[in-house]
Amino acid sequence: MEYRFKDFRILQNEKSFPANMARRYPPFDKTVAADVIRFHKSLPGYAPAPLAALQEQAAAFGIKGIYCKDESHRFGLNAFKGLGGSYAMFRILCEKLGLDYKTVDYRYFQKDEVRKQCAKIHFVTATDGNHGKGVSWAAKLFGCSATVFMPKGSVEARRVAIEEAGNATAEITEYNYDQAVEHSWNLARKNDWILIQDTAWDGYEQYPEWIIDGYLTLAAEAEEQLGNIIPTHVFLQAGVGAMAGGVLEYLLSCYRNKPPVMTIVEPTEAACIYLSAKCGDGRCHSIDGNPVTIMAGLNCGTPCRVTWPAIRDKSTFFCACDDIITEEGMRAYANPIGSDKTVLAGESGAVTYGLVNRILQDKTLRNLFRINADSVVLLINTEGDTDPEGYQRIVYGNPHVKSS
Repeated sequence: MEYRFKDFRILQNEKSFPANMARRYPPFDKTVAADVIRFHKSLPGYAPAPLAALQEQAAAFGIKGIYCKDESHRFGLNAFKGLGGSYAMFRILCEKLGLDYKTVDYRYFQKDEVRKQCAKIHFVTATDGNHGKGVSWAAKLFGCSATVFMPKGSVEARRVAIEEAGNATAEITEYNYDQAVEHSWNLARKNDWILIQDTAWDGYEQYPEWIIDGYLTLAAEAEEQLGNIIPTHVFLQAGVGAMAGGVLEYLLSCYRNKPPVMTIVEPTEAACIYLSAKCGDGRCHSIDGNPVTIMAGLNCGTPCRVTWPAIRDKSTFFCACDDIITEEGMRAYANPIGSDKTVLAGESGAVTYGLVNRILQDKTLRNLFRINADSVVLLINTEGDTDPEGYQRIVYGNPHVKSS
């Protein structure tokens, strides 16, 4: 069932698919997360990202709690993506050097002889900003190098940030996101580089899976920080759906006795997961052309096939939001009520909060999402002000007015 509201659309998941269409990858659960967290704890600057309790806002809306996992602090990168890039690079290097990833960690890669081997390895990726920044940072950590391609319309500040974060050269191309991925893949094969990408296709699935594994650290930290509090509703923003799918599966495995209502949120212009769900055949579908949205980190054209089956089968709702929704979320995070903590959330980080605020103010939507006085909402702020000028304009300047 599809519902249309001002500035956003909602698709309720009513499909079921045969067993032969289920995922064929290992689950994203606590067993996998334990290896990932052990590695991340060995990295310089590791600390759990904070969980902000927006309790006064929750009380104002008449619900039990709103919690935001704030990834804008992660490794000083202003976004969560360093988690996936660093862990995947670690696993790839262990594979190339014949190391057991369960017994070594980052400290092993500080040895001179190991770094000499790593210096010969070059990675390549396509990114809307944050993933490339994480890959650049990880390349410097391990003594490797990288090339990063960005789609048409990317903000120059994000390109510069990628190069400044570590050891990569970054280029804004004339391609859309999917074309930039294809370009990176072609160069990897031509130049004997290693593609490190969080989307997947036939023959390229293991490395994306390791990137998704890396994101489990944020989910495991959030579960520990929540303690005895069990979220009833989780809203996850998605580009290709790598983070969203991994976190969805992890949380559902933790709260299997009381599974939360899972909602996937995308930009209207690049809602490839929404489109795929709406098509109803169980398969991934792509957005064509060059979609334009301020949610650059979510501006992707094709779902990740590694996480798509879990998202397809286990999400309750899919939502496609216009840019104005994330702008509202950015301002709400920046201007909390009462003693609630300020959250610095960029365009791709705030869309879920903007949507939640719309839902909580509408009785019909509250009933649709089964929200009541006992509801606890969990959100993830995936980035800070990765476009500083855009952030200042949206939060402190004139509100965006969507053209007709």
